[in-house]
Parts: sequence; C-alpha cells; structure tokens
Amino acid sequence: MATRAPRTARSSRTARRTTAVLLAGACTWTLTACGGGGDAAQNPDLDQVSLQLNWYPYGEHAPFYYGVDEGIFEKHGIALKVEAGQGSARTVQSVGQRDFDFGWADTPALLANVDQGVKVKSVGVFLQSTPSAVQVFSDTGIKSPKDLKGKKIATSAGDAVTLTFPMYLDAVGLAKSDVTQQNLDSAGKNAAMMHGRVDGLIGFAHDQGPKISDESGKKVTYLRYSDAGLNFFSNGLLAHTSTIAKDPDLVKRMVAATSESFAAAQKSPEDAVESMAGDDPQMPGTKVLLQQWQETIPLLTTENTKGSAPGNAAEKDWRETVEVLAEAGLIKQARETDTYYDAGFTTEGK
Repeated sequence: MATRAPRTARSSRTARRTTAVLLAGACTWTLTACGGGGDAAQNPDLDQVSLQLNWYPYGEHAPFYYGVDEGIFEKHGIALKVEAGQGSARTVQSVGQRDFDFGWADTPALLANVDQGVKVKSVGVFLQSTPSAVQVFSDTGIKSPKDLKGKKIATSAGDAVTLTFPMYLDAVGLAKSDVTQQNLDSAGKNAAMMHGRVDGLIGFAHDQGPKISDESGKKVTYLRYSDAGLNFFSNGLLAHTSTIAKDPDLVKRMVAATSESFAAAQKSPEDAVESMAGDDPQMPGTKVLLQQWQETIPLLTTENTKGSAPGNAAEKDWRETVEVLAEAGLIKQARETDTYYDAGFTTEGK
C-alpha cells in the first residue's frame, strides 16, 4: 500500500485533500474531509460511508472529490470513501452483496439487475439525459446520421448503448442492416477507432470522446441519441433495499450531499476538476477531465427537471426510461417505476 502525501501548492482546501491509495494493482480512492485539525475518516461523529464508482475516476466523478474538498459531505455527517469500479453491472451487484454502502452506476444496469433479483434501488438519478452517441472523427466526413449508411461501427454486445442502437437507427430513418456492427470491448472499441479499423463507435460521449480526441489530436463529432428523440437515464446513486429501510437518514444525507456537490461543481468546474488531481495512471489529465465534466453538465437535467436540484428525477422521465429499455429488450417488461426507484430521498422529495 502506498499513500501519496498532499501537494503543498494547493489552496486552503489542502486540509481536505483527496488521498490516492493503490491496492494490489487496483485503484482505490479514499476521500476524507478534515476539519479542526482532525481526519474525518477517524472522526467518530461522522458516518464512515463507502461508495463504488462505475469505473475508474473520470470527469463525471469530479463532484464527489470537490464535495469532499469543500467539506460538503462532512457537513452532512459523512466521511466518504470512494473506490473505482469495473463496470456498472458489477457495481450494482457489489452493492447488492453489501460490499459497499452506495453505488454510482448506469440506470440500465440497475434495472437489469433488479429484474434478476438484486436487492437495490436508485435513490437519485443525476445523469438524466443519456450520453449515448455515435462517435466519429470529424475528418471522416460523417456529419449527420444519414452518413452512417454503409459504415462500420464498433459496439459492445449486451450494453444499453448497443441494445438501443437499432432504436436510434430507426429514429434517424436508417435500417439496422444499413450499418455494420463490430462487437468489441470498451478498450477494443477505442483502439479500433483510433487505428481506422472502424468508422466510429457507440458509447458515452462525455467519457470516451474527450479521451480519444486528446490521444489522437483529432476532433470528434457526436451523433447523440437524445438529438434523435431517444432518451433514457444514465448514472446515479443506488443503495441496498435494507439500507433504505433501516437507515433512511443516512440515505437522505448522502443524496443531499451528492446533490449539493454536483451543484457546487457546476459553478466551479475548474476547481472541481483540480480536486481530482493525482498520480493514478488510470485517470486522464486535467484537460480531459475538465472537458469530460463540462460535457457532463448538460446531461444533469431534462426538460422536465430544469431548475431542480441535481438528482431530482421526474416520473415522466422514469417512465420513458423503463419503457425504452423494455422495448430494447434489456428488461422483460415495463414495470412500475417504484420497482427500481425510491423517490423519497431526493432533495425536493419528488
């Protein structure tokens, strides 16, 4: 185990510095807030709370780091420990096994696992517009969905972006047969696009696109599902149903702290990304992190939630998400939204 000391060049927020811990080759991030000269992780007045991310840290996760740096989680009585994940499905299952108090995962993965009997529920959706998009280098000449005809696009079998891809093609007036899909894992998709083996890929525009653009030095064009009228929820907080039942106060405080942190990070994007600064090789550089976070901000609301605090979801949007994912075959049927979501913990209680 190796712990990196805080950088002395940081501002007064250094007292609440994020400490990067590397364990057995896996990235584990311990976020602790300090106040009055004491470490929050050792403060008996704070609840020690664990959160597993959907993946290694990238720009979308900046609010968690910033919330700790600014003492927001501490204000809500929480000492937060965050660990990297290895995909949303695994995160949902880890919370279902009580390995973590909370998870940060993609809503489609949550729905699919709940249908399989995993005892978890969403307690707040923060990315309410899907980041799903076809991503191509701008110099390919692909400027609109119609230009995808006859092209080869990298996909990943079984994930929500791929399962809903035929719905996107239909929405833009193309048949499934108009596009050749090459099944690859996440890293394989990026490499295939970088080396010109495919014309583009489908994935999360706020994550993969900025990294590919930075690595290649080329501009990336996004053909977003939402621009074609196809939308469904993405990442948010989830908890085990027993945690919701037995400690609702903790859940409420965690959701409130997360919501406040997301709001603060929107106001100070550069500071929010700076709070992530570290030496972990899995994390992109500051330039990419900032672009990823800036690409995340427009995803935090829909037309139905504009003006609401981050994490507050509209029933209409939940219904649309469930119905889209049922039509795509990710879940068997469009069940009631409270099967997947407990609305009692969002800041406005909607």
